Amino acid sequence: MAKDKQRVVILGAAGRDFHNFNVFFRDNPAFEVVAFTATQIPNIEDRLYPPELAGPLYPQGIPILPEARLESIIQEHQIDVVVFAYSDVSHEYVMHLASRAATAGADFWLLGGRRVMLESTRPVVAVTAARTGCGKSQTTRHITDILREMGKKVVVVRHPMPYGDLRKQRVQRFATYQDLDRYECTIEEREEYEPHLDRGLVVYAGVDYEAILRQAEQEAEVVLWDGGNNDLPFFRPTLHITVVDPHRPGHEMRYWPGEANVRMAHVLVINKIDTADLEAIQQVRRHLARLNPKAQVVDAASPIFVDHPEAIRGKRVLVVEDGPTLTHGGMAYGAGVIAARRFAAAEIIDPRPWAVDSIAQTYARYPQTGPVLPAMGYGAAQLRDLEATINQVPCDLVLVATPIDLARLIHIRHPSQRVRYELQPIGQPTLAEILHTTFQSAP
Repeated sequence: MAKDKQRVVILGAAGRDFHNFNVFFRDNPAFEVVAFTATQIPNIEDRLYPPELAGPLYPQGIPILPEARLESIIQEHQIDVVVFAYSDVSHEYVMHLASRAATAGADFWLLGGRRVMLESTRPVVAVTAARTGCGKSQTTRHITDILREMGKKVVVVRHPMPYGDLRKQRVQRFATYQDLDRYECTIEEREEYEPHLDRGLVVYAGVDYEAILRQAEQEAEVVLWDGGNNDLPFFRPTLHITVVDPHRPGHEMRYWPGEANVRMAHVLVINKIDTADLEAIQQVRRHLARLNPKAQVVDAASPIFVDHPEAIRGKRVLVVEDGPTLTHGGMAYGAGVIAARRFAAAEIIDPRPWAVDSIAQTYARYPQTGPVLPAMGYGAAQLRDLEATINQVPCDLVLVATPIDLARLIHIRHPSQRVRYELQPIGQPTLAEILHTTFQSAP
C-alpha cells in the first residue's frame, strides 16, 4: 500500500535548505521532512531546526545531521526523496551525491526557481554569480550607489548565513555595527554586511525569507537581493545580474547553480578584466554567448586600493584573503596577493606551517588554497585560531584583503594594511545605463 507521505531528507549548508523547506515543504501535507543534513560550514550539524520555525506539522522540530551519514539516513528512515539544496559545487559533485542517493534507494531532486522564488510587491534587483569570489559584493555596492543617486530608497536582503541560534535569527535587521555584535555575527557575515552599513544602508538576513521580505518591503522602494555563493535568488527578480570571473574560465558552465544563474540572467558582468588573461576573457565571452545570447554583457574591472602602497615594497608579507573565496570558491589567491605583487612585496609568506587547530583543518580540507591565510571565523574559537596563526607568522606586514576591518575583531601584533576593491565598469553598456532604462520603463 502506498504511503500517505513521501519521506524527505534535505541536503544543505544552513541556507538554501531552510529556504526550500520553508517555502515548499513546511506546510505541505504530501511530504514529511525527516532530516536536514549539513556540510561546507564547520559546526552547523547536530543541531535542531526548531519547532517554532518548522511549523505545526513538525512539533518536535527537525534534526540536522552530518551529510556523511546520507546512506544510513536513507536506509534507517526509509527516505523516498533526497533534495539537494546548497551551492557552489561542481556538476560532478552533485551527481556523485545523486548516485549515492540512488544507490541507497531514494530519488534525487533539485527544486527550480518557480517553486521557491518569492514574489515581491517591490522591484527586485538580484545580484548572483557563477562562483563564489566573482565579485558580487562590489557589484552590489556599485548598484546601490547608482539606485540611490536615482533617488531610490534601497534595502539590501542578504542570502542567509544562520550559523547560530536559529530562533533568534528568524528575521535579522542590521543598521549599525552594534547590530552585528548583538547577533554575534561571524567574519563571513560581517564581510557582507559592514560595507553596506558603512554606506548607511539597512540589511536584512536570517532564516524565514517570506517574513524577511515582507518586513523589508515596508521600508524599501527597491529590494536588492545580495546573493551568497553562486546560489539562485530567493526572490523573483525584476532585473537579474550575474557576475562571472575570467580568472576561472569555464567555471561558468561547470558549477551548480552558477550555470543556471548565467542562463537566466538579464545582465552578465565579466569582472576582473584588468587582471585576467585576454584568452581567458575571450573564452568566457564565448561561453556566455552560447549559454545566454539574449543577455546584455557588461565589462568591469575590480581595481585595488591600499592606503600606503609604498609601505609594501620590499616587505615580507602575510596575505589574509576572503575565506569562502579560497575554500568552497576554489581560488588559490585573491585581491591581497594581487596587491602584494603589484606593489612589489619582497615575499609572500606561506602561513601553513604556523596554522593553528581549526585553521590547519581548513587547509587540510581545502588543499588547493595557496600560500595565503583564509579569514575563517565561524565562532569564537576559530577567531582565536585565526588570531594566533596571524601573530605566529614571521612577517613584516599583514595585508588584510577581506571587506571588513579585521582589527576590530582580533588583535594583530604585526603592522597591517587593508586591501579594498570596488567595481569599475568599462565601456558600454554600463550598469548605470541598464538600471536607468529598467526603472524608467518599469510601471
